[in-house]
Amino acid sequence: MLIQCSVCVLGMQHCFNFDTKKYKIIEGSKEAQFGYTVQQHEAGGQKWLLVGAPFETSGQHQTGDVYKCPMNMRAKTNCTRLNLGKVSLNNVSERKDKMRLGMTLTSNPTDHSFVTCGPLWSYECGSSYYSTGICSRVNEGFKFSRTIAPAFQRCETYMDIVIVLDGSNSIYPWYEVRDFLVNILQKFYIGPGQIQVGVVQYGSRVVHEFALNDFRTVEEVVEAAKTIDQRGGEETRTALGISVARTEGFKRGGRKGAKKVMLVITDGESHDSPDLQKVMEDCNADNITTYAIAVLGYYNRRGINPEAFLKEIKYIASDPDEKHFFNVTDESALKDIVDALGERIFSLEGMNPNGTGFGLQMSQAGFSSHIVEDGILVGAVGAYDWNGAVLKETRHGKVIPSKSSYLEEFPEELKNHGAYLGYTVNSVVSAKGKRIYLSGAPRFNHTGKVIVFILKNNGNLTILQSLKGYQIGSYYGSELAPLDIDGDGVTDYLLVAAPMFFSKGWERGNVYIYKMTKRTLFILEGSLEISDQNQNSRFGSAMAVIPDMNGDAYREVVVGAPLEDNHQGAIYLFYGQLSGIQPKYRQRISAAGLSAGLQYFGRSIHGMMDVNEDGLVDLAVGAFGAAVLIWSRSVVRIQTKITFEPEKINTFNKDCRRGGKDVTCMSSIVCLGLDARTPLQSHRVGTVLIDERRYPPRASLNDNDRQQQTRNLTLWRKEESCENIQFYAQETTDYGHPIVFVVEVGLQSLDEGPVLDHSWPTTFRTELPFWNGCEGDESCVPDLVLQSHTDLLDIRQFCELRERAMWALCRHQGTLVGSTEGVVESSRRRLVVDARLDNRGENAYGTTLNISHSNNLLFSSLIVKDSDAQIECRAEDRERNERICNVSSPFMRSLAQVAHLIHSVTGSCPFSLFPSLRGLANSRSYARLCHTYCYPASRLKNEVISDVSVKEQVMEIPFSITMLQVINMLFMVIFSSETVVAPV
Repeated sequence: MLIQCSVCVLGMQHCFNFDTKKYKIIEGSKEAQFGYTVQQHEAGGQKWLLVGAPFETSGQHQTGDVYKCPMNMRAKTNCTRLNLGKVSLNNVSERKDKMRLGMTLTSNPTDHSFVTCGPLWSYECGSSYYSTGICSRVNEGFKFSRTIAPAFQRCETYMDIVIVLDGSNSIYPWYEVRDFLVNILQKFYIGPGQIQVGVVQYGSRVVHEFALNDFRTVEEVVEAAKTIDQRGGEETRTALGISVARTEGFKRGGRKGAKKVMLVITDGESHDSPDLQKVMEDCNADNITTYAIAVLGYYNRRGINPEAFLKEIKYIASDPDEKHFFNVTDESALKDIVDALGERIFSLEGMNPNGTGFGLQMSQAGFSSHIVEDGILVGAVGAYDWNGAVLKETRHGKVIPSKSSYLEEFPEELKNHGAYLGYTVNSVVSAKGKRIYLSGAPRFNHTGKVIVFILKNNGNLTILQSLKGYQIGSYYGSELAPLDIDGDGVTDYLLVAAPMFFSKGWERGNVYIYKMTKRTLFILEGSLEISDQNQNSRFGSAMAVIPDMNGDAYREVVVGAPLEDNHQGAIYLFYGQLSGIQPKYRQRISAAGLSAGLQYFGRSIHGMMDVNEDGLVDLAVGAFGAAVLIWSRSVVRIQTKITFEPEKINTFNKDCRRGGKDVTCMSSIVCLGLDARTPLQSHRVGTVLIDERRYPPRASLNDNDRQQQTRNLTLWRKEESCENIQFYAQETTDYGHPIVFVVEVGLQSLDEGPVLDHSWPTTFRTELPFWNGCEGDESCVPDLVLQSHTDLLDIRQFCELRERAMWALCRHQGTLVGSTEGVVESSRRRLVVDARLDNRGENAYGTTLNISHSNNLLFSSLIVKDSDAQIECRAEDRERNERICNVSSPFMRSLAQVAHLIHSVTGSCPFSLFPSLRGLANSRSYARLCHTYCYPASRLKNEVISDVSVKEQVMEIPFSITMLQVINMLFMVIFSSETVVAPV
């Protein structure tokens, strides 16, 4: 019986779990790269799709952003921009233009927050811009909650500078001092995160011209400085001015952690010099670096020795004097020390202390991100001269491994290769429950590398293992996907992508499968297989582990190939199983089959939520300027059970008539059950057939006398639906082989509803045997007895005739063994064999009698007499003179007998009788055959007959379906001059 199966082929799609007719395309700006990243996210009791648009603009700047789009079944979706481009760090001169916010998206289902990063976020340090990257944590209400910037470091120019300006009457001309002030301020890198400047003017008293936080740009400070007038004063109270600057100036807008710098400009000895020692000790205690400038104009104009003045100024300047002390001849010479003073205040930005290169200044942290229990991991591909690093930020602070931590796997001699460690970050959980981190370096030594490591919160990093790429330029390690295949919390496999892997002249990509051992070592097991089309693919550009889709409790993997089909893109679904991930894909979804306008479909993938509330995970796929939601289809298994009434075909009981013949009527009950993971509406199942592959068929359906009948069965989850199919069995010669019923199940609808589980059989075979009519039910034990004799006289009978007593044959009969050899006289031309076959046991199936004779015998006829069984003979091989006789086909009943006469025209050749017996399958039978063996006799002329023996023998011969036993009865006709002796 067959429930007809339908093959699901739709356009360019290989149909299975994901419904390629039910999907939603959410369109966005291609210029903004909408769809670069996608992430399913739940917040506020609602399901959202987060879509990254890293090229989105904010005003005049291309900052990037993230959109939230409601995930529902409505035809139209309106997405809302979150305006996260406003993320910033306090007191930093930042540059957000082209920071690529939204390039990284990571959802945290624990607290319904998510993290998005802009790895090219930069800030100004002196004359340089450092791209350290920045990430933003967004809370459940889609509001910015925290900035994450573990690579950010304060500039060397993060200074609070207070200028202590002598404005007493002895300073002349004032405009020279003011010009110097303007010139030096223009050298300062003033701005948030860099330099703040405050000015204090003193003479007899102290005045705050402006505070540190009054102005945020160089332009503002310079304009303020231009308006400072000389306060005057009869005294030069330098100690007082310095003291006010220390106690008040650095507190007015001063910043925690900023380097404190004091610049003192004066033209004479102080009137409060006794207080200087205490004041300077206090400055040193506050870590204030003091630069002191002695203006000697007053002394030079009056010819006064400045030695005492210079000694006092050197005392004010921090050590060493050669770096912190300046003197000029007069006020107009101040402009000559502007450059030198600036160089001494500011060190060279961006270099390590030994000047060998960059540390974290160009790290681009946030190129990848991964949320863990106690914080977040971020990949920093530009750290340590673009060899890369993995950084971590927790609630307690930053975790930054030193460059030396990586040297074993990233040696100095390869530092110029730019390994890009941190291109992707992830983690696995060992059998002992320990979390271990992973990171890819796709450019390491041009072939790529993945490191497996432990990172403690004190910054200690230990590399446990490294996995190396196999092909130059393949970008091995650019994507990682740990797989806990059975959901027990322990990682079982790791997928490593090499999307630029080159094969057969195409950039096809490759994904390697590694098995994780109990010792947390990864062993390569193979690769995933994709379409064999000759095209660029970049298979592995994105990977996502998704929950079980087919009900076998094993998780699945979806892999993106955004360059397939001329850059339209495709995704592949791979099934998990007990032994790992199945290397051959189960479904391929091409963008061309969804919408002709899609491009780079599969550049990002995420699937963790059930959107349409059918209990199955639905998939989100990013494309160029679009995001696609694809609904899942439930996977079902159809349980099939077939029973027959009665359980065997009893051909002895012909209880109905069909087509004018007596036949045996039967009924078959076909029960189907729907095994699904989720509640389902009814689904109809196709055609019911009897598949009897022979003609004429041994069984037919009652309704139409054919082997096919349409039956629609309505199935419900966890319920059984049954149909009673009436059929009949006809007379047949083949009772040994059962009728095979085949049930092939399938679903009627191709476009909606569930799909059949490919791992579950759709064909079920059930055998309906014939009843053999024997007590043992499984086997019959026949007892066949074959008896035969001819119409010839034996030797004894022949010799008893007086007239023949003197013949040589009679004289030597004592030498003959037995007396059953027949004698044929030369005048005789016909030989008759009378044979009888009795079945003294149970039914004997497939009984045949084989007859063969030599060319000198001519088979005349076979006459059945006194028999309750039938016998039919046919010539099997005329050249070999063989005939096969079927006895009471298909079986010889118990206690039946058949007797027959075989007439032949005599010649000089042997005559043989071959009875044989075939049994039913799986049965054992025994044949009791009585027969006669005769051995060749010498010609009888006047010679002594020797070597002639006759022996009657009874043999029990076992046989089965695989064995054909043949018993020969040899009737030998021997000619002499007048008389022939033939053994019987």
